[in-house]
Amino acid sequence: MISVNNLSLQFGKRVLFDDVNLKFVNGNCYGVIGANGSGKSTFLKILTGEQEPTTGSVILEPGKRMAVLKQDHFEFDEIDVLNTVIMGHNRLYEIMSEKESLYAKPDFSESDGMRTAELESEFADLEGWNAETDAASLLSSLGIDESKHHVKMKDLSNDLKVRVLLAQSLFGNPDILVLDEPTNDLDLKTISWLEDFLLDFKNTVIVVSHDRHFLDTVCTNICDIDFSKINLFTGNYTFWYQSSQLAARQRADKNKKAEEKKKELMDFISRFSANAAKSKQATSRRKMLSNLDIEEIKPSSRKYPGITFNQEREAGNQILNIDGFNKTIDGVQLFGNLSFVVNKGDKIAFISKSSIALTSFFQVLMGKEGLDQGEFTYGTTIKTSYLPNDNHIYFQEKIPLVDWLRKYAKSEEEKEEVYLRTFLGRMLFTGEEAMKNANVLSGGEKVRCMLSKMMFAKGNLLIMDEPTNHLDLESITSLNNGMKEFSGTILFTSHDHQLVNTVANRIIEITPNGFIDKMMSYDDYLKDDKIMKLREGLYN
Repeated sequence: MISVNNLSLQFGKRVLFDDVNLKFVNGNCYGVIGANGSGKSTFLKILTGEQEPTTGSVILEPGKRMAVLKQDHFEFDEIDVLNTVIMGHNRLYEIMSEKESLYAKPDFSESDGMRTAELESEFADLEGWNAETDAASLLSSLGIDESKHHVKMKDLSNDLKVRVLLAQSLFGNPDILVLDEPTNDLDLKTISWLEDFLLDFKNTVIVVSHDRHFLDTVCTNICDIDFSKINLFTGNYTFWYQSSQLAARQRADKNKKAEEKKKELMDFISRFSANAAKSKQATSRRKMLSNLDIEEIKPSSRKYPGITFNQEREAGNQILNIDGFNKTIDGVQLFGNLSFVVNKGDKIAFISKSSIALTSFFQVLMGKEGLDQGEFTYGTTIKTSYLPNDNHIYFQEKIPLVDWLRKYAKSEEEKEEVYLRTFLGRMLFTGEEAMKNANVLSGGEKVRCMLSKMMFAKGNLLIMDEPTNHLDLESITSLNNGMKEFSGTILFTSHDHQLVNTVANRIIEITPNGFIDKMMSYDDYLKDDKIMKLREGLYN
């Protein structure tokens, strides 16, 4: 168990959180959520001892071991991969290093012999004889080939380094596991493996993630940073979100009687518990939501941007025809023999093991890249609206956001200051934030601006390359709803499982040697064994 007592953190006059008292107990997985800048990662640093609080203390139960997902991708560059993983268990690695040093001594003494005997005993107690096998198994499960287990970390690509550091944190069955964005740079298969690992993990997990599907699958509790407080709630992310929205609506409804509100909340808890019990979610496995005290449910102060896509004109029946796409970059084939028709109302999620292939595909459709072979034709009524993966070229000018957005306005009304400020306010640029210079925006702010640009365009065919990148959970939720409600056609790719599964009615997987095209949900696609066998063949 790890407890937080009377904790506060303040930077100058800004209070991140104050008077926090929490207990994280064995067998639970806690998802830490909060708006951007609320202090999620800072809170994890306080738990792990990297950051000192202004007041209060963090107490780790004596004899318990904490493991942390490292964020410095260069810290272990001179260490080989297998040893980097074993270093996740500090004491075990110290024993192994000291043993190796003693056995290498040319003048091995009697006292050295006594010391090695002590070390060997502790080594056996820590199951050290299985260390290399266990580390290798973790690496293989995370998609790192055995041929790379003995190379130095500096020789790995950044995405593989992330996986090694994740294996390091998971190694040796730690009592408390602290993970900050563990799904970053992981493919779908590896994320699924990590979800299963954490579902079976018997100890305590504390995790920050923007992946809603991941939080829903593994979390038994939500640790919410809001109102400068940190509160614990039973259930996963979706339960927290829906219950907080319900509580907010109830607070706004002054005419509803207290008894009616209580019944509505209890009915909601009952429905959610029944749904969770039928799923893989940890919420139902560890603690039934029916035991929840309804007083726990409170409205959130979170603000959600208003993301609504409207069409200037409805598209005709001819949307897009793709014929014989082939493209190679630097001798590597990104996609080949790609031919299909986009139908009216399709919401197609494009997936691939190569993010470069997906970005290149979208760039071709927008006329920004060429093909080795093939052609495409849009219907005469089609108006595209594009959100690129890399948007830096749009934010070079040192101009206020109001003037930046005015460039994409069509009507005289849209160009008016009041209209622009109101629109930016909907996208959470309130007050003086509407006058921030475009060239100094954060990643998330830039994406919100690009979404504003798309909404101004009023296209009937949306093309979106990783639209959730850099967004917080609130913006992702609003984008997800906006895409679901859009009545036109969407071509998109995203690593956000929930967004893909709730928006897409068609899945197209692009490979170097062909493609798979299925009219089905994303979850059904991943569960289809025949498809999984076919896709592996297309990548080889």
